[in-house]
Amino acid sequence: MQVTDVVIIGAGAAGLMCALTAAGRGRRVLLLDHANKAGKKILMSGGGRCNFTNLYCEPDNFLSANPHFCKSALARYTQWDFIGLVGKHGVAYHEKKLGQLFCDHKASDILGMLLDECAQAGVELRLETSVSEIARLEAGYQLQTNAGLLRCAALVIASGGLSIPTLGATGFGYQVARQFGHTLLPTRAGLVPFTITDPQLKALCTELSGTSVEDCLVSCNGQSFRENILFTHRGLSGPAILQISSFWQPGDTLHIDLLPHIDLPEWLAEQQRERPNSELKTLLAELFTKKMAGLLADNWFVNKPLKQYSPGELKAIAERLANWQLVPAGTEGYRTAEVTLGGVDTREVSSKTMESLKSPGLYFIGEVLDVSGHLGGFNFQWAWASGYAAAQYV
Repeated sequence: MQVTDVVIIGAGAAGLMCALTAAGRGRRVLLLDHANKAGKKILMSGGGRCNFTNLYCEPDNFLSANPHFCKSALARYTQWDFIGLVGKHGVAYHEKKLGQLFCDHKASDILGMLLDECAQAGVELRLETSVSEIARLEAGYQLQTNAGLLRCAALVIASGGLSIPTLGATGFGYQVARQFGHTLLPTRAGLVPFTITDPQLKALCTELSGTSVEDCLVSCNGQSFRENILFTHRGLSGPAILQISSFWQPGDTLHIDLLPHIDLPEWLAEQQRERPNSELKTLLAELFTKKMAGLLADNWFVNKPLKQYSPGELKAIAERLANWQLVPAGTEGYRTAEVTLGGVDTREVSSKTMESLKSPGLYFIGEVLDVSGHLGGFNFQWAWASGYAAAQYV
């Protein structure tokens, strides 16, 4: 039987950060993962470039039933702290937009940096190791694994949520939380594309599959995000859609302003005065792709020269483009979701230490908790911050 100070289950972003920081404090750390490789989600994030944090990270960028919970950890390990670590390792990066920081080369630069830090601090990383049983002892925990028995004083659950099961996501962390008396808040896919089944709308999305529309304003349930949207053969995706999906509930209507940067009624009236013989299709092709302009002109409106539209008709065109309303059939689910909403109720976890208030010596960090960030590097910053916070106390 192996006895150690700290066992961390899950070698993703939060687990790696917790391991390297705790070992840096002189703790004996054993980091376990059932996968054959550490940090798989890091490697595929940001299109393989890893959007590792955001310059404008604030508590308001996070969703939780207990919104104050994330503040303490985020204040103690900020985006600047992680940027400092990236700089120390000479990892080249750039700001894409809206404060999103990406690697210049590839995501493996970030994973390599974390693994190097773990190795230097003396972390023992054990892959392809699954945990079948956990028992609480008088002091600490005993784990039954496929590699034998382990004992530790502190046990950290960093096993993530349910998103992207092909990368090894399971509900393991939730099972452990339940075993030790924790409340679980309902989980669902977040930062996820929408599916559309309405035949007419589905036909439009299929026709426009791969077409991106820059700078759209997407709103639902009092929340709005202004970013790109992307048509897919199954429905809608793109940054603005992924962002709003975390606030959408089945049956809710999405409101999409396709041209928030244009005063459409005024612009259309001006075009009618200056180019009365131009067709609507021609006009829309200056704002969208030619294909999309043609489809909108033919399916949403009656395509004719501008001089033939009445003021009422122009007003209706402006209204449709500025307030396209649709009800998605659902989402793509965990298969493509970037995060899991809900999870371990943070009211039963210390915001200072990440330690369970139900079972001493048990800690929860990262996505397994009911804390989810917006798109744009915020979920990684929560992983770094929560992992660092727990590492000070394990």
